[in-house]
Amino acid sequence: MNISPLACVSNNAMIGKDVTIGPFVTIDENVVIGDGTIIDSNATIHSGARIGNNCHIHSGAVVSDIPQDLKFKGEDSLAIIGDGTSVREFVTIHRGTASKGQTVIGNNCLIMAYCHVAHDCELGNNVIMSNQVQLAGEVVVGDHAVLGGGALVHQFTRIGKHVMLQGGSLVNKDLPPYIMAGRYPISYEGVNSVGLHRRGFSEDQIYKIQQVYRTLYLSQLNISEALAKIVAEIPQSPERDDIVEFVKGSKRGIVRMGI
Repeated sequence: MNISPLACVSNNAMIGKDVTIGPFVTIDENVVIGDGTIIDSNATIHSGARIGNNCHIHSGAVVSDIPQDLKFKGEDSLAIIGDGTSVREFVTIHRGTASKGQTVIGNNCLIMAYCHVAHDCELGNNVIMSNQVQLAGEVVVGDHAVLGGGALVHQFTRIGKHVMLQGGSLVNKDLPPYIMAGRYPISYEGVNSVGLHRRGFSEDQIYKIQQVYRTLYLSQLNISEALAKIVAEIPQSPERDDIVEFVKGSKRGIVRMGI
């Protein structure tokens, strides 16, 4: 380990092999940091943090501070960060509340400068949050989602896997998987075909996803009727099922098509 003599590290923190901790870092007790992780100067790691292997926590970041939730009564909870994730300058990640008990960020995510991840959020793997994205409490973000800079996401909102969200968006409806969303008010803007191509989806897979969304948004049917038509007429595929299950499980309602 390479720990600066100017760092303040609790004797009760569990620090893995080959960890680098810069000057003026504070690490509380009840913290676990995995092998090969780098903690840059002036970062603060509070009780309840569980940071994976080969992560990079940059200068000024705050991980596992208590939630900004008046219902929080000091209960034990966690902030979990998966392997290979980069948390850039001045990001704030709050730990969970009694609702879920933990805030979770997956593997190989990139959380850019000044982002906020509130209590009980759940982020999948390979998520990218551009600068100043703000996630309110209990937001769920699927694998490979890309959130443009300055986006504001309402509490309890869900963002599906492989979504591309326009910077500066105000998100108050669920965003189903594989789509692009943007404008004001937030709207469906088509299938994220460029992103899907980059991640190895075939033309046939993308075509089937487009078929689903043509039925969902262009058929003039209500949501229940459109879902029934999708299941009856579009061949089964993992992508079709992802979309159907996501829409069925939406409590806030899904984003609608732009005018």
